[in-house]
Amino acid sequence: MSQTRLRLVAGGAKREAAPRPTALQRFWLERGRGQAGGKLALFDDQGKRIDPRTIRRCIEEGWAEPWFANPIKPDWLVCRLTDKGRAMLDRK
Repeated sequence: MSQTRLRLVAGGAKREAAPRPTALQRFWLERGRGQAGGKLALFDDQGKRIDPRTIRRCIEEGWAEPWFANPIKPDWLVCRLTDKGRAMLDRK
């Protein structure tokens, strides 16, 4: 079943489709499926750091959540996949 959001606009409410991840967001989130606790990677397959904007957007949508603070690199967002993120990936 599709989730919808309501957005209030002048003259009433308008239905809005649930947000969909970009290809990069989906790739990053998919990598967490096979990891213990749903841990999401800090780096891609080529060793490049995942863009913090990608990570923050996934957190905003509830697909990922901060897991713990990294004391060595406090600016790095160590995250894990949420149940909402898993459900979104399962929808296709």
